[in-house]
Amino acid sequence: MTVKLLVVEDEPAIQELIAMNLKQAGYSVLCANDVTTAIKLCNEVLPDLILLDWMLPDMSGVDFAKKLRREARTKDIPIIMLTARTQESDKITGLDAGADDYITKPFSPRELIARIKAVMRRRLPEMSDEIIEIGGLKLDPVMHRVHAQIGNDPQSIELFLGPTEFRLLHFLMIYKERVHTRAHLLDRVWGDHVFIEDRTVDVHIRRIRKILEAAGKENLVQTVRGAGYRFSVEKNDEVAD
Repeated sequence: MTVKLLVVEDEPAIQELIAMNLKQAGYSVLCANDVTTAIKLCNEVLPDLILLDWMLPDMSGVDFAKKLRREARTKDIPIIMLTARTQESDKITGLDAGADDYITKPFSPRELIARIKAVMRRRLPEMSDEIIEIGGLKLDPVMHRVHAQIGNDPQSIELFLGPTEFRLLHFLMIYKERVHTRAHLLDRVWGDHVFIEDRTVDVHIRRIRKILEAAGKENLVQTVRGAGYRFSVEKNDEVAD
């Protein structure tokens, strides 16, 4: 899944340099010169992370960060403040406003990308490239492969999932044992601007279970009646829909 970044920076040369390096690193990049444009872009396509300059023409980055944290739709978006302010008090102000990290200018592209990856690992682990192994299932998000062990056999078989089923299984495995409503899964796996029926989730859950059945792993994806779905290695009597 391509990570969408929003760069809010009013200096054209700095904005262009940041955007170029992020695109080369494989990110999808949106750019805004001011808060007004940034809000418009957030309303159109919710970014996965925002790189936010402190000094902006229509509102300070600190005030915009506070605004983002107050809004239900944007309160969980990771924010990295970019600023020339180096005082400890300024850093504390930025972090208190809701920023997840604070980078002082000038900074190298390598440092910026490393900071982005660190914040994404903490705040949005489903965007991570790390391999996950739970309950005899091994999911590799980079190679887009899922392998399953059958019983005590050290050998594994490969399971073939479609793109949506892969993203959904990945998300459930990342947040194992947590119960997710259909609406939450639609927002986090499909995206909050995709308007489809909640029951679409049920269809994809059934497909995942059918695929996992080949390895006897279908019970890992569980139904919690009246609540939603979870990935769990604990026994559950409510698997079938």
